Amino acid sequence: MKKLIIGIVANTLAFAVFANTESPYIEQKSRDIKALSSQEVEGYLNGRGLGYAKAAELNQYPGPRHVLDMARELALTEEQITRSQAIFDAMKTNAIALGKQLVEKEFELDRQFATESIDAATLGLLLSDIGTIQSQIRYVHLRAHLEQKALLSSHQIQQYDQLRGYKTSHNGEHTHSHKD
Repeated sequence: MKKLIIGIVANTLAFAVFANTESPYIEQKSRDIKALSSQEVEGYLNGRGLGYAKAAELNQYPGPRHVLDMARELALTEEQITRSQAIFDAMKTNAIALGKQLVEKEFELDRQFATESIDAATLGLLLSDIGTIQSQIRYVHLRAHLEQKALLSSHQIQQYDQLRGYKTSHNGEHTHSHKD
């Protein structure tokens, strides 16, 4: 009988602990778009990278924004500055247009769930659209890194990596930290 009472008390306490555990998402419930933070929405609407180009950035494919910011340190020529600015401007214009589309699709997804009007077919279409737009955004950012690298000398790329805090080991693998 004593074991039974101890078991009941233990189960009751365990249930109480789990029942009172708040979701890690509780603070996100008040967002306009539940799946995106305000910083992400702002980033998409302003054409920011949001980490989409890490595969390039962390493998010696400099980004145009950072190259322009370091123009003097990298000893860029006037032509390099002009062409880097053109790459950046095209990237930003395309990323803003796509970011707006993405935010609209995420808002629609959220709205459909909030109004309980979503069905499997609509869900599939919205997710397909969101995935396609995310892929296009990533392409725009990565393509800009490709174009930027083609404008720079290997010395400028090494200098860029050094200025960004990326260290290259002897076997060519990178060890660094990147915050985006």
